[in-house]
Amino acid sequence: MADITTVWDAANFRGDWAQAGAVLLAGSDLDTAIALSLFLDRQAESGDAIPDGSANLRGWWGNPNLGSRLWLLRRAKQTDETLRLAYDYIAEALQWLLEDGVVGRFDINVQWVRSGVLGALIVTCLPDGTVTKHRFAWAWEGIS
Repeated sequence: MADITTVWDAANFRGDWAQAGAVLLAGSDLDTAIALSLFLDRQAESGDAIPDGSANLRGWWGNPNLGSRLWLLRRAKQTDETLRLAYDYIAEALQWLLEDGVVGRFDINVQWVRSGVLGALIVTCLPDGTVTKHRFAWAWEGIS
């Protein structure tokens, strides 16, 4: 099913709708669901360190489990531990798609693409056997 195409702007840390002139472009429901799951800020958990040192746990009060905790890694060092956390946060954010039967399986691969850039490849296997790939990159403010 088609919806409005949402594109991620890694340089500015925001998403936007794609347009052709004044017309919004149609896209994939699954692409939008994955993008929103990853790029909305899920509420931090009690043991999470907040990157700016504040007490702001972020998240939406209506559903604190919506989105991901990837925002917690924004200033993290480029280490294997950060990659592991990124993987865990992505898997956590996409879990609802498995529970709702939208996706049968995810394969998630995270890596440092280059200094300052974290990349993720998410391969989805739908219940009907269709396989799709979703690539994302984050400009990193981490300490290399």
